Formats: sequence, structure tokens, C-alpha cells
Amino acid sequence: MVYEEKMILNGDPDEEEEEEEEEEDMVDPLDTVREKCEQTAHCVHARERLEACENRVASRSTEEDCTEELFDFLHARDHCVAHKVFHSVK
Repeated sequence: MVYEEKMILNGDPDEEEEEEEEEEDMVDPLDTVREKCEQTAHCVHARERLEACENRVASRSTEEDCTEELFDFLHARDHCVAHKVFHSVK
């Protein structure tokens, strides 16, 4: 009798497990589109420039940073994403 009362008050523990499993299967379509866009030629070129800058900055002590290269890469990726993401959204 006590177990039944706990089930009524707390709900069925099996339902919670099923909800957690369903949540794990969900994938953010934005992340998927971003990954695909990062493979395009323009984004690959921008990423190469960013990585070259990061390697250059890491190899010597300088006040230079790679902000411009980072923004170029993010702009190229987001430009691609903007054209594709709404096809994935219901």
C-alpha cells in the first residue's frame, strides 16, 4: 500500500526514464547545419586562415590576436547557416 501511494505522489519511475531517453535522441538542427557548413570551401579557407593565425600567435610573444580571422570564419559559417537552417525547422 505504501508503494502505491508513493507512485501516486511521485509518478511512475519508468516514465521518467523514457523521457530522459527521448531527450538524448534529440539533436539541435542548428548544430547539424553548422557542421555541414564548416565543410564548405569558403569556411574551410577561413578556418585555415584562423588556424594559421593561431599558430603564428602561439609561436611568438606578440600582442597580435586573431579576432579578425575568427570573425571572418564565424561570418562565413553563419552566412551559410542562414540559408539552410530554416529548411530543417518545422
